[in-house]
This record gives sequence, structure tokens and C-alpha cells, in this order.
Amino acid sequence: MSELLRYFHPVLPARKLGKSPVKVSFDGKGFAFFRDHEGRARALLDRCPHRFAPLSAGRVRPDGRLACPYHGWHFDGQGRGKSPSLPQLTNCDVQAFSVVEQDGFLWLGREGASMPTHETTGYELAGVFAMRFDAPLFVALDNFCEDEHTPYVHTYLGWLERDVSTVEFEAENGPDFTRVRYRARQRPAPIARLVGVRSGDWFHNDWVTRFDPVCTTYEIFWSSPETGERRPLSLRVPVYFVPLDERTTQLSTVVYARSDLGPLPRPVMALLKKLALGLVWNEFKDDRAFVKHVKDTPFETKGMRLGKFDKPLIHNHKLLERIYWQRPQDSTPPKADAPDAS
Repeated sequence: MSELLRYFHPVLPARKLGKSPVKVSFDGKGFAFFRDHEGRARALLDRCPHRFAPLSAGRVRPDGRLACPYHGWHFDGQGRGKSPSLPQLTNCDVQAFSVVEQDGFLWLGREGASMPTHETTGYELAGVFAMRFDAPLFVALDNFCEDEHTPYVHTYLGWLERDVSTVEFEAENGPDFTRVRYRARQRPAPIARLVGVRSGDWFHNDWVTRFDPVCTTYEIFWSSPETGERRPLSLRVPVYFVPLDERTTQLSTVVYARSDLGPLPRPVMALLKKLALGLVWNEFKDDRAFVKHVKDTPFETKGMRLGKFDKPLIHNHKLLERIYWQRPQDSTPPKADAPDAS
């Protein structure tokens, strides 16, 4: 079974699992998710030990056991199986996995897996979504760890092409993380006015990427160009890069919002969170539409003409190999071409 399950991964929005089982892919393998008689989420290997039929195509019995659609063999949340036609038959079990329901997602791991955490003090959960990218994990991660493409790919957040020469950028490569900061003029965007952003404001996009599992947490906010005062809305967005297989990646995203206007009426805050969630989802949709065009980019960066904005990408590849995949690095990518990209 996948060694990547030493970490919990958010593989399915919790609202997607109701009374019927659901098939979930992770690292090229299938898992059958279902809720038992207590409503607790469970996960089994999606293969009946009898004739390898997919358990996710079966049904959940009234007693909360998952029944195979082929011959009715049924299993509890620990994978202990029974054969209806041969009650005395032994060795009918299927492999079971650990599931945690948290932050709007169902997280899959093996026993003893590490559960990631992120700081959300002062923020309210705006919502979650899972978006599939037709690209390998490292290609999706490369896209989400640089903002140089912003004026060419995105719709609302960030700056226009005319402002690219004024973008402020900082990057730090740590032993187990990369940290990036961007600041630039926010492009005209009518929707931004709805969340208190004014024309000419500074757009800030700061993030940290870690690899246990692969997650980039964004801090997005705006500030006044005159006083530096932050505008009322801030977003914190952890994005987990979940490998469905070698060529497909799911971005499991949690959006948190914070208002600095003090306590807001519940309907107003609900609207603010809905706008925040929609804004993030739309930007990811832009990324998804383009990333498919670079899905065949090689992991090896040798021969690429890289610039200062690519500094975190180079280090990310090294940390993917060393921490997440736990394999020796096969190559030494070139350094980014910039004075501060050592």
C-alpha cells in the first residue's frame, strides 16, 4: 500500500459521502468510503477479497456493513468480512484504513499516520472544495508556487501586465519549507470592491509550502498604498496537493476568511464568506484551464531558463524527493538566474 499514507490526506469533501459508498482514488489505488450505522466515515481497499469486485459499487446494509455488489460478502469498518453463502468461511477480510473527518474533508491515512495542522485563530471557515487537475503533482505544485503567471492566467486577483516590473518578491528556502511573499498593485476588479478593496490597493500574497503532506498555505490580504493599513478582508487558504495517480492531482482546498470590521451580523458575514470562497474557486479554475497545457513538463529542470521567481520551485523539487517521496535526488537542478536566488 502507498507509503504516502504515512500522512493523512484530505481526499473527499465530507458532504460528498452520504448513504451510498463512494470510490476515492489516491496514488493510483482505489478506496471505498462509506458511513457505518453510527454515521462514522470508514475506508476499505476497493477490492472484495472474493473475486476482486469493487466494493464502492455495493451498498451499505442497515447494520452499517458494506456489502459487495457481486456476491454479497459484507465488511465492517475494520474490514472484517463475512460470506452469506458460507458463514463458516474464514480469511474473508479486506484492508481497512484510518479516516478523520475534519475541516470539511475526509482525511485518509494508515494507522499511526500524521495529521497536519494549520493556524486559523481569528478566522472563520468559509468553505471547502476539491478540484481535479490533469497534471502530475509536481506540475500542479510548480504552478501554485509562483505568481509570475498572474497577469496572463488569472481573472480577478493580482496585477496587470503593465505592473509586472514593479512586483515586489521575496523567497526563503528552509530545510523543510519554502516561504514566498509577493506585493503588487491590485488590478481593477469590480468584485473586489464588494470585499472592501479599493482601486490602487496593494495586493499581498504570502505563502509557506511544506511537505508532510504537500500543502501550501496562502495568506491573502490588501493594504492602503498611502498608509499601509490592511483592508478589512483577509484570507487564509491551505491547499493540499493530493496525488490521485501519476498524472492527476486533486487540490483539496480549505478557505478561511477574517473581517477586521468587528463583529458582523450573521447574514453579512455569511455573504462575505461566500464571496471569498467563490473568489478563490474562480482563480483555481483559471489555473486548471492552463495547467493542462504544461502537464508533460519534466521533473528535471535541466535546460530550462529559470528566473528569480523560480527560486522556490527548485527547492520544492528537492523537498518533494527528500521528505514526501523519501527517495534519493537523481539530479541537481540549475540555480535560478537572480542575485538573491543562491
